[in-house]
Amino acid sequence: MTAARRRRKSWRLAAPFLLAMAGLWPGLFGGIAPLGAATTEQIVANPHTGLAIDGYDPVAYFTDAAAKLGRSEFELRHAGVTWRFRNVGNRAAFAANPNVFMPRFGGYDPTAIARGASAPGHPELWVVTENRLYLFYSAAARDTFKAAPDSVIEEAERVWPTVRHTLTP
Repeated sequence: MTAARRRRKSWRLAAPFLLAMAGLWPGLFGGIAPLGAATTEQIVANPHTGLAIDGYDPVAYFTDAAAKLGRSEFELRHAGVTWRFRNVGNRAAFAANPNVFMPRFGGYDPTAIARGASAPGHPELWVVTENRLYLFYSAAARDTFKAAPDSVIEEAERVWPTVRHTLTP
């Protein structure tokens, strides 16, 4: 067997391994996107439960400055997904003005959007800035955002219409 043929053959043997590793890359290096989060929706939702932001209360980020799970007895359907809340007051606040409390960009990571991609944010990796909630795919993405939030937001808003059209409702 010639040297060139051995190189081609070794590449074919390594390709499945490399592809498998590429699929594991985010999990190995800091990505902790919600399990089963759909990236084909306008709002990040768990495809198995239909819950927006994996059942976390979007109002709690503002009132408690913490990511807190909502309860099944305080649910509200809005924008095609089910939102959970910790109490009736949070549900009422959301119902009165959902655009204030919903994560910006539907819960997709603004740093990914700024690069032209759609990566679902994780509800425990978040920042509230300028009275808007942003969720992030990884701690590194959140740190990048914190370093220059205005420029990331500006670029994400510019690119969002294009990225949003790649998502199917």
